[in-house]
Amino acid sequence: MNKKINKIAVLTSGGDSPGMNAAIRAVVRNAAYSGLTCDGVYRGFQGLIENEFVELGPRDVKNTINRGGTFLKSARSKDFMNKEGRLKAFKNLKARHIDALVVIGGDGTFTGASVFSKEFDMPIIGIPGTIDNDINGTDYTIGYDTALNTVVEAIDKIRDTASSHDRLFLIEVMGRDAGDIALNSGIGAGAEEILIPEENLGIDRLIESLEKSRKTGKSSSIVVVSEGDQIGKNITNVAESIQENLPEYEVKVTVLGHIQRGGSPSCFDRVLASRLGVGAVDALLEGKSNIMVGIEHKKIVHVPFETAINIKKILDIDLIRVADIVSS
Repeated sequence: MNKKINKIAVLTSGGDSPGMNAAIRAVVRNAAYSGLTCDGVYRGFQGLIENEFVELGPRDVKNTINRGGTFLKSARSKDFMNKEGRLKAFKNLKARHIDALVVIGGDGTFTGASVFSKEFDMPIIGIPGTIDNDINGTDYTIGYDTALNTVVEAIDKIRDTASSHDRLFLIEVMGRDAGDIALNSGIGAGAEEILIPEENLGIDRLIESLEKSRKTGKSSSIVVVSEGDQIGKNITNVAESIQENLPEYEVKVTVLGHIQRGGSPSCFDRVLASRLGVGAVDALLEGKSNIMVGIEHKKIVHVPFETAINIKKILDIDLIRVADIVSS
């Protein structure tokens, strides 16, 4: 697939993450630097279907690197799951003489992009943008670092109240299938326990650990819970079990929710997004397609969509050991 590329389009899809605007900016500016023209697509794949395009040049993306969210907006498109919807999207791309696509998002975005690329022989490069850091083939995804900083800051503030009132706080963070946010923020914020989908601690061991902590003089505790943890049906269910078994604790629940997705991106995420945005356009000019640009050991890598989507990213087991040691 070595088609000559003169014009590209960029879109964001799925959940937003801090740094997406920085990635769009880098794509647009490298396109201009490389002699290409670039369109932005509003509302992801749905925008492709509904013909929501806008021309973007270097000055159109000024003052965006520091903004959270995505100025191109995002959406989940049921229409794109159907062949009829994808055909309409392809016709709209061809009508605007667009030769290739850059898509920014997570595994759902890459799944749709992979199908579309193969179906219509359209060169597509993916950029991993998700706070969960759950995409295989890249050390970091755009937005993850900012989300971690947001979570740690929130936990630090909650700990002030926990200490003042001798309370036990269960704090739920995002991560339906991956515990990266919970594990790293838990270590960074000094949590007494961290519950993640990858490791089923079990309610009995959790209660035993909290009881041991209290006996050693801890009058307040922080437990960070990934939303995908397997101990209870939900975080409220876990809280009720603790309260029933350890009535001496006053148990409180805080769900951080979508606050984790918002805010101005950290310097790390701005730099990461800039590198991946430039790398995506470079990959298209090298004739690459149906791949994600990621970063491993500080180097840009090209990862087939199938590898990024279908192989589960392995959690750093050593961090679990670190968490056990430093929380004792």
